Amino acid sequence: MKKYELPPVPYSYDALEPQIDARTMEIHHTKHHQTYTDKLNAALEKCPPEIQEKDVLEILSNIGQVPADQKGAINFNGGGFDNHRIFWNNMKPNGGGEPGGSIADAINTSFGSFSEFKEKFSSTTALIQGSGWGWLVYNPSSKKVEYKSMPNQTSPRTEGLVPILGCDVWEHAYYLKYQNKRPDYISAWWNVVNWDDAASRFDKAKQ
Repeated sequence: MKKYELPPVPYSYDALEPQIDARTMEIHHTKHHQTYTDKLNAALEKCPPEIQEKDVLEILSNIGQVPADQKGAINFNGGGFDNHRIFWNNMKPNGGGEPGGSIADAINTSFGSFSEFKEKFSSTTALIQGSGWGWLVYNPSSKKVEYKSMPNQTSPRTEGLVPILGCDVWEHAYYLKYQNKRPDYISAWWNVVNWDDAASRFDKAKQ
């Protein structure tokens, strides 16, 4: 069986300061993401070989095929594994600004303008009850980008959507620096968004 390993963060833990502090990044990666990785492996060990041999993206995209006794664990931990793998790469030092090219066109088509998209993303993500994620996703059915909020660690892939850009609003992602001020964290997060990564994911999703 394939064993998943903790994916690396592509920059130092302090690289996103002051928007996201180094201590939060370190704990988030080495504790939380590591736990999702370990528990994904543990759940897969209890699955039949035809599930074990599939890549986690295929498993999440066909979550209904996972045996009932492991479905919840794989939905949660497999989603947590993949969501965070995207999240780290969705950010970079000196990021932010506005996207260009085809992803900018897609955002304008779906939301009217970048500013309208940013407002919808920020306001809706801030209101997620409990823990979850705000996502810009690509919908292969409509061939458009959409906003989608997801509870806990459930991946947009479980609903046939391709994650492009995600903001983690679990409290462990921001509480050390922002306490209960989730909107302030989201506002700061925009300043480290890696639009090159998001554009690459969008172009790949369209293929």
